[in-house]
Amino acid sequence: MREAALEAPLSPEPFLVRGVEAQLAGDSEAAGRAFLAAQWRDPRSLPAAYFLANRYLLAGDAFRGLEQTALLARLSPGGTAAAAPFVAAYARDRSNWPEIRKLFRVQPAMEDPVLNALARDSRNAGAILAIVDPGHRRPDSEWVATLIGSLVAAAHYQQAREIWWGVADRAPKGSLVYDEDFASPRAPPPFAWSLASSTTGMAERQKGGGLRIIFYGNDDGVLASQLVMLPPGAYRLDLQLVGDAVHPDVLRWSIRCDRSTEPVSSAPIDQVARRGWAFEIPANCPAQWLELAGRSGDISEQADATFTRLRLQHAGANA
Repeated sequence: MREAALEAPLSPEPFLVRGVEAQLAGDSEAAGRAFLAAQWRDPRSLPAAYFLANRYLLAGDAFRGLEQTALLARLSPGGTAAAAPFVAAYARDRSNWPEIRKLFRVQPAMEDPVLNALARDSRNAGAILAIVDPGHRRPDSEWVATLIGSLVAAAHYQQAREIWWGVADRAPKGSLVYDEDFASPRAPPPFAWSLASSTTGMAERQKGGGLRIIFYGNDDGVLASQLVMLPPGAYRLDLQLVGDAVHPDVLRWSIRCDRSTEPVSSAPIDQVARRGWAFEIPANCPAQWLELAGRSGDISEQADATFTRLRLQHAGANA
């Protein structure tokens, strides 16, 4: 190894072999020096980054271990996503949060993949909010949609909506439905509108507000939806159709409890436009999906409708 190092002083291989030999002999200090020497000679050496990451993590040096892991990820074919689950495992431990924040500052490309890996488990919400940089609290951040989806799947609706409020684009509190005028496209679903663009049809915001719905008539499907949290009681939905709608009776509004396949109530869009739609939310239904869907019949009929001024309000004695 000495002869090889003398003949090729910039080659990392002799130092990698020396490091492994020292590691097997139990001399971690000598192993560390050898791996660092190998990395100095070839900063893109995958084995050097691997052995250094392993040594630092075993020694309890989380920050340098994670830094080497990030380097290993950048050098690997899988990129930073390959190391994200590994770094996320360290982020679950509160004692590692300062090191994780340091890692994100020096390796910013690691933040989004790690946050997204953490967000797949709703129990990691606290860790994410503790380590996320303010610059990554954006409506279009991938971890936001992943975490909110995890929380909704776990029926933690209130926590999901509070996190959503924190990233939504100046979302005004107080309305029963967010973006009633379809004028705020930035806030992410599910507590904002999810609009379809598929073989079923399309839903498109109009300039100045309003929504145009085109249903192709071949397949049933939801064209616009939003997750709302209405307390038990009576409600009324009103809207105004613009111009002459084509086959509006093919389009139906419905409200259903999350985790239920059957709606609590439904009504054709033309009926909602003419006289409103009254429905009642039962108990034990903490979150609901407000949906506008197209329904195909025996004869394929395309529907085309544009509406504005959607309003959802309390009805009855408690209104």
